[in-house]
Amino acid sequence: MQRRHLLGSIALAGVTAAWSQGFPNKPVKIIVPAPPGGTADIFARALAQRMQTAMGQPFVVEYKPGAATNIGSDFVAKAAPDGYTLLFNGITLASNPALFAKLPFNPATDLAPIIEVASMVNVITVHPSVPAQSLRELVQMARNAPGTINHGSPGIGSSGHLAGELLAHRTGIRITHIPYQGLAPATNDHVAGTLGVGFVNLPVALQFVKAGKLRALAVTAMKRSPQLPDVPTVNEALGMNDFELNGWFGLLAPARTPSDIIARLHSEADRALRDPAFVEIIKTAGGEAIGGSTADFDARIRRDRERLSEVIRAAGIKAQ
Repeated sequence: MQRRHLLGSIALAGVTAAWSQGFPNKPVKIIVPAPPGGTADIFARALAQRMQTAMGQPFVVEYKPGAATNIGSDFVAKAAPDGYTLLFNGITLASNPALFAKLPFNPATDLAPIIEVASMVNVITVHPSVPAQSLRELVQMARNAPGTINHGSPGIGSSGHLAGELLAHRTGIRITHIPYQGLAPATNDHVAGTLGVGFVNLPVALQFVKAGKLRALAVTAMKRSPQLPDVPTVNEALGMNDFELNGWFGLLAPARTPSDIIARLHSEADRALRDPAFVEIIKTAGGEAIGGSTADFDARIRRDRERLSEVIRAAGIKAQ
């Protein structure tokens, strides 16, 4: 009986290896769990074009938006683990388990990380009517008048929202978050002065900072942005050493996808990230090309899941 089991395992391994060596032999879908036209879409389509050229089969981007990216992520989590249905998603994979009372899938066990593609810096900005000239002064203003400073974001659980909550958590201040239905209305109200403070993605913030319509106080990354070299990091501004909250995007597959298929997808995506034209697309959209190993991406997700869960629970944030 044990011999039959062993022979069966060997046979199955042989079939899987043969199947994997022929991958891909039909079109591959990359699911973007957001509407067309956003940053995730730009990056996913650029990556798909390069992987299609390299692997000799169509890589087709499909959109399944809704429920803070949970609809599209759940679709991939429940897809066949054969490498033909992939997910291009971001930081919501780390924050949604704490934001939602119940998810239809488990991001930690139902998805297999392949590679981190890009990260997106947030800029802490103020409207010119706000007197704070530095992040330290803004924090002091918030301490002097708890809850009176408003900031907006594209929605609950967005990187801008979480950056504000992390700053409040680390400094002990209280600021009021106002969720919007998308980036455009939140940005419009910030530029108009209705919202005094913003935690804004770099490509959006940059145009208004350069026009003098917003003032940049700090970036939420570990290092300064080349596009805003005179703007300090939060760590520099407040004397911290580990403050970081960037948006990020990466490629994932259903759990139990054969390891050699994961390795092949990782290899081709990593090669794409060495293409100067692809790096320029990411840079133009305000991001930074990342790459690295599958283990690096897995560690990033786990690290953000742990620290964001702490912040979300401490602030009592719940998705609506």
